[in-house]
Amino acid sequence: MAEAERIIGTPDNPEPDGGEPERSGGVAGEDGQRPKGRRKIAVLFVVAAIAYAFDLISKMIVVAKLEHHEPIDVIGDWLRFNAIRNAGAAFGFGEAFTIIFTCIAAAVIVVIARLARKLYSLPWAIALGLLLGGALGNLTDRIFRAPGVFEGAVVDFIAPKGFAVFNLADSAIVCGGILIVLLSFRGLDPDGTVHKD
Repeated sequence: MAEAERIIGTPDNPEPDGGEPERSGGVAGEDGQRPKGRRKIAVLFVVAAIAYAFDLISKMIVVAKLEHHEPIDVIGDWLRFNAIRNAGAAFGFGEAFTIIFTCIAAAVIVVIARLARKLYSLPWAIALGLLLGGALGNLTDRIFRAPGVFEGAVVDFIAPKGFAVFNLADSAIVCGGILIVLLSFRGLDPDGTVHKD
């Protein structure tokens, strides 16, 4: 939890007047004060809501129209829609640890929601929104699908040739993770400051 707060950019000291500091995506000034700007909470939750909605709707369609039917070829045999139930993590790994993955997804959601108020970077808001939406999408399956609460199997359906079957939530999580790695390499912190190591 402490590491996550450090990454999101928890201020070391509260503002003297008790107010929340405002920041933008710039570099800290010479006086050590961060430039003013608006927090990106709304962006984070809008991106998360869009990712979650696309994942939920796609799974509803797959369960209604594709499950228990023959796979659909989208691009020859290179890409198919093939409905399966996955009790493991993303891309079918770790099927014996369903409850653990459920707890991890829940923890990710809690951490992102708790630290969102310290977020001042638009790219970080998008990345964390993708992570939040993807985690919510798969957590919904874990809670509400068979065989039971917190043990539910996730609906996967995107099946590239020679690769594991996955869903839109997995895609959102991977894209968010890649974006976070790129932002970290560029030295952009979630609080909007830029640092050089």
